[in-house]
Amino acid sequence: MANIKVVANPDKLLLNQLDVYNWPVWEKEVSDFPWTYDAEETCYFLQGEVIVIPDGGEAVTMSTGDLVTFPEGMSCRWVISKPVRKHYKFAG
Repeated sequence: MANIKVVANPDKLLLNQLDVYNWPVWEKEVSDFPWTYDAEETCYFLQGEVIVIPDGGEAVTMSTGDLVTFPEGMSCRWVISKPVRKHYKFAG
């Protein structure tokens, strides 16, 4: 299974090429919940801090300024320690 990819503080050129600022925004309070990705998701964290723990995998921490790609088919647990606000886009 593919891994979570995290790019810390990507440059503005990349964000503009991806058109990140026109993607929808998702917000979530401090919480802990399971999630399964039906499609690859790329997101850019505007604020917050999260630990994502893939089933059978190692925990990955992500926070404000990170560009993150989650692989299709991954099941995991989200543990949000600081409220999250992020742009997101699903592949396809």
